[in-house]
Amino acid sequence: MLAGLAISPHTGSEVITDELGAAADLLLVMTVKPGYGGQKFMPECLPKVQELRARFPDKNIQVDGGVGAGNACQCAKAGSNVLVAGTAIFGSQDPRKTIEDMKTAVNAEFK
Repeated sequence: MLAGLAISPHTGSEVITDELGAAADLLLVMTVKPGYGGQKFMPECLPKVQELRARFPDKNIQVDGGVGAGNACQCAKAGSNVLVAGTAIFGSQDPRKTIEDMKTAVNAEFK
């Protein structure tokens, strides 16, 4: 079992103290208001990902909310190594292609 900490879009990353962050297995930055699928991605949350990556370079840092092929590379570039894409995949005509498009976007960022 893994334990994680999540912060909502309007919560600052500083609430994840060094002690809490060290104890967690993953850190989740919500990029939409939790509980409502299909919302628009909030890019203003990405600085929190950057800050957490700087403080916790070996942690899994997850982004959830409005993630798709169009912004997956931004999330990865900010420091997220776990992307959650619900509506982008399940609402897609071709979920496999959507997943491949996301992988391609992220991989292109790091070549």
